Parts: sequence; structure tokens; C-alpha cells
Amino acid sequence: MKLDPRTPVVVGVGQAAERIADPDYRAMSPVELAAAAAQAALDDSGGIGVAGAVDTIAALRQFEISGPVANAPLGRSNNYPRSVAKRIGAEPGRAILEIVGGQGPQHLITELAGEIAAGRSEVALIFGSDATSTLRHFAQATDRPDFTENIEGDLEDRGQGIDYLVSRNTVIHGLIDAPTQYALLENARRAGTGLGPAEYLRRMGELFAPFSKVAANNPFAAAPVERTVDELITVTERNRMISDPYPRLMVARDQVNQGAAALLMSIAAARRLGVPQERWVYLRGHADLQEQDLLERPDLGHAPSAVLAAREALDVAGIGVDDVTTFDLYSCFPVPVFNICDGLSIAPDDPRGLTLTGGLPFFGGAGNNYSMHAVAETVARMRSAPGEFGLVGANGGILSKYSVGVYSTEPAPWRSDRSAQLQEQVDGGPTVPVTEHPDGPGTIETYTVRRDDGRRTGIIIGRLDSDGSRFIATTEDDGLIARLTDEDPLGTAVKVRSFDYGNRCSP
Repeated sequence: MKLDPRTPVVVGVGQAAERIADPDYRAMSPVELAAAAAQAALDDSGGIGVAGAVDTIAALRQFEISGPVANAPLGRSNNYPRSVAKRIGAEPGRAILEIVGGQGPQHLITELAGEIAAGRSEVALIFGSDATSTLRHFAQATDRPDFTENIEGDLEDRGQGIDYLVSRNTVIHGLIDAPTQYALLENARRAGTGLGPAEYLRRMGELFAPFSKVAANNPFAAAPVERTVDELITVTERNRMISDPYPRLMVARDQVNQGAAALLMSIAAARRLGVPQERWVYLRGHADLQEQDLLERPDLGHAPSAVLAAREALDVAGIGVDDVTTFDLYSCFPVPVFNICDGLSIAPDDPRGLTLTGGLPFFGGAGNNYSMHAVAETVARMRSAPGEFGLVGANGGILSKYSVGVYSTEPAPWRSDRSAQLQEQVDGGPTVPVTEHPDGPGTIETYTVRRDDGRRTGIIIGRLDSDGSRFIATTEDDGLIARLTDEDPLGTAVKVRSFDYGNRCSP
């Protein structure tokens, strides 16, 4: 097949990791981890002089610079992308620091592949890293490393991009962390299954136990331990409940030291730089969509935009879901995986498996760069099985943003996707009215109980009986919290009152 020489291909992938307990642990900085992964990607391409040909670099934010205020106790680079570039001998004309979100790796690959196809770039390197385990290890130490770097050079800093994910209404009611917010979505999904809390907990364990088996055999995994279903779902001192229905082992592992990178270039550049054709992997399908605002979604247990993105990526690739050989579905919690399985009619125990890395609770990577590892594993798998297809589903926010990539060694022309048109469809869909200052009787639509230093706080999303509008409220009522933790409170009648400091529920 004769292809446009500007057709983009992934020609190199790389990963790096270290664990504090490893005998060769070096306390690598985020820059060092990313540089190790980036160098591995350059080497993986098999090309000559590739670093010098990189014209664009794009980086994912580390965990500690993803919030409104940077919290880097060991110091950080003022220009992370160019710090990495300097270490690998690259001098790109363009450097990007991407917004927050787990969709970022796949989104950047799709974006920069499009830039290559349009002739605005020839060689692009994308990378990310986190050293949260090392940061916590040395946080209180007197003799600790200094990761501060000051590097000159232009930087296209896109900001955190989290403004639309938070509001005063959600923040004052405790929706400030991922486990709490995803727990609300998880219990909302359970409402649609008809399962009780114990039955649903087992379903979550059955979903994730195979993930842990994959992680146990992955040398880059942060927690390479195979877990049984009973280990995952039994609440113990070490597997404490975080936010109902999540014990600790169901929650994305954020203590990691990991980096990953992907190298893209045009076919013309690949030929010029001597990259062997057996290294080429095509981004055959792709799509990026954003979900409606959290509290306005008609169904809190599902994100139809993510399913729509997956379907669009498959359509662009010209295949169906049955043609996919490998999946890596973003798995910070069970509900994002279930969401895609529900929407694409994939069985949770599909023999193809749903992860190549081992998933976020076991492989690790809560932050922004996890799916770069998924891409690295997928590219390697596609090379070993020419002509097959692998799908990466990358989730960001609170089931808020979803980016999908379909990879194969099977050549095909670059095709644009219809994400912009589909986004208009999502934005124009029906929404639920939200009452910020509710008063009166209502029913529980979904819920969770957060545990802060032993203190339990119930968080409830419900509907007012008077008009069906949605409200959010908290409770510290012992009787109501007991119902939330020990019974099945979905559909339970409650009373809600509005105060200056937020809404409160009572039995």
C-alpha cells in the first residue's frame, strides 16, 4: 500500500520504574525517570540520530504539580519538558506541558499524530513520570535529594485545566478527592444492576483479581502481587475501607516511581532516520470526548461519551470490538472499566483480558501518565502479533474525559475522527436540573461514606420529591450513616436542609 509520506507512526516506546525496596534503588527524580523512559523509546526505534531530529516534545504533569498549588517538597524543574529534552540530547523547537487528566497520554499522541499528518511536525516525543513514592519516602527526612532544576526555553504550558471539574457546590460537600467522587458513581451504577452491596463488591473483586495477576508479571509494576477475589473484597486493617464501596486494594495506587514515553514520526522521517519498518505501529483509530458536568448527568453510573469515543475510534480504524485482540481500559476504580464493558457489550471476564499493564491499583500510576504505559505495552504487543489490533482507553477527571487509541502494524492512511461533531451531540444531550439550596423531603440516588482520621461523613446525592431536581448533601447523623454503611440505602427517604455552610441530610 502506497501511503502519504506524512502518515504518522509510533516507532518507539519506553518505560522506567524503580521501587524503594529494590536493591538498586537510586531515588530518581521525575525528570530522571522520564528521561530514562524517553531514552528507552529512542533506543527502541532502532533509528540513527533520532534525538537530534525531535522537533516537538510534550509532557504530562506530575502528581505534585497537578493541583491549584504546586506541592513539590523535594523541588522540581521549572521547565519539565526541556529538562528531559536536555538529558537525552534533544533540542526541539516546541515544548508542551499538558493539562491534568488521565486522558492526556492518548490525547497527546492523537493530537501530535495529527500535526505530523498535517506536515506541521516530523518527529514528536511524548513522556510523563511520577516519583510520588520517593517524594513521600523523603518528605520528612533531613538528608534528602534536591530535584530543583532551572532550565531556559520556551514552554507551552496549557495550565491545569481543572476549572470545569470543580465548583463551590461540590467542594463544600467534600467532593475533593477521586475515591469519594468515584464511589458515588460506583454506587449509582450498582443501582442499575439490582445487586446488593455485598454482591456488587464481589463483582468488583472478580473484575480486578485478573488485573493483579497481570501486574504480578510486569517488571514495571509498583505492586506486583497477585490477589484473590477474597483478598480484594475483605476489609481488614491493611485493606481498610476508603470510601464505600472501595477497600484500599480497589483504589488506584498513587505511590509509584514510574516513567513512560512514546516516539512518533512521519513515514518519511522514519525512512530518513533508518527506523526499521518492523518497528512501525499505526494509530489506526482515535477519538477524544468530554462528558457533561458531574451533577447534571442523567445517569451518574455511566459516561456515554466514553463509549461514544470508543465506538468512534473503532469506526475510524474500520473494525468492530470483536476484531480487537488486546485492551487496556483505564482502571483507577472499577466503574470506568464497567462503563466501557457495559457500553461495548464486553464481558468483565472476557478471555482477551482488559489490561496489559495490570491496572492502576496494582501496576500503579494514579496521576496523568498511566495510559502511556498502556500504549507502550500495546505497541510492543502489536509488534509481536502483526496485523492484530489493540485498544487503549484513557480516562480523565471523574469519568469526565475519555481518549481512545486503536493500534496495529497493519498499514492504513491517516484518518481524522469526528470528535468535534460528536462533542456537540454530547453537549446538546438532556441534563438533570440541580438545586444548590434544597429544602424538604427527597430520596437517595447515590451515596458514599468518607473516612477522615476515623471520622465518618456521609455524602449523598439525591432527588427532591417536590420537583425531581438533584441535590448534594452531607450527613454526620449516626443513624443515617449506619444505614449507608450497613444496609442498602438506595432509594431511601431523607430530609435535606440548606445552610450557609452547605446542605445537610437527616433520616
